Amino acid sequence: MDLRTTVSLLLLLLLGLCSAQDHGADNEISVEKSDMEDVGDTILRMNNGSSDFLLEGDVVLPKTRNAMKCLNKAFSCLWPKSANGNVEIPFLLSRKYDASEKHTIVQALKDFETKTCIRFVHRAAQRAYLSIEPRYGCASLLGRTGDKQVLSLQRYGCVSHGIIQHETLHALGFYHEHTRSDRDQYIKINWDNINPHFTLNFKKQDTNNLNTPYDYSSIMHYGRTAFGTRRSETIIPIPDTSVVIGKRDGLSKIDILRVNKLYKCWRYMG
Repeated sequence: MDLRTTVSLLLLLLLGLCSAQDHGADNEISVEKSDMEDVGDTILRMNNGSSDFLLEGDVVLPKTRNAMKCLNKAFSCLWPKSANGNVEIPFLLSRKYDASEKHTIVQALKDFETKTCIRFVHRAAQRAYLSIEPRYGCASLLGRTGDKQVLSLQRYGCVSHGIIQHETLHALGFYHEHTRSDRDQYIKINWDNINPHFTLNFKKQDTNNLNTPYDYSSIMHYGRTAFGTRRSETIIPIPDTSVVIGKRDGLSKIDILRVNKLYKCWRYMG
């Protein structure tokens, strides 16, 4: 191989590496989606390979406990109410999203406003706010955690109505439905089909269920094959095994009811 050929090959290699680094910096990873895939499966697929430890596949673990049960009396894990009775959550939308993606995100947030007292307002100088960014995968912290709180919605995979609402419910303080405290009355976990490293994702949480029924149709319910080592069932509804789970692409009626109960949106509760 002559010197000119060697130099040309090295230049091509360097250009390829630079292109890959730039591509990764913006998290613009295109991943194919099956037509049969539900919201939960998409989230788990998009988060595969994340360097963060994600509880239940998409919940970023905070340094303090924040959930529907606020045990820290010095700091509420819920977003506060304003004087007008609404819960106004400041948010900042990354400029890396294109116009179509921004529209999809804003419309998914506005859908909360037609059914609850939650209001998403553009951040001005508020200290605590949601920063919606195209980081790797689809993920959120649980509840209000302090100052800047990142809600990750990777481009080309996570910017869809259902996933946006799913991650937003985490930010409002909700766990997944299949880990609520009374889940054993409604689903069976097939532990033999779960990699031992992922069993923590099915640990029951000490949740405040707000006197609402178990909701197989919740946007927060993962599908039958979540975290499975094979394409067989890991989550099985009982006693009726034919019940549909994990197939929504938006808030269920009970999802809406829970938001209104948790945040005391009385005028939206009929």
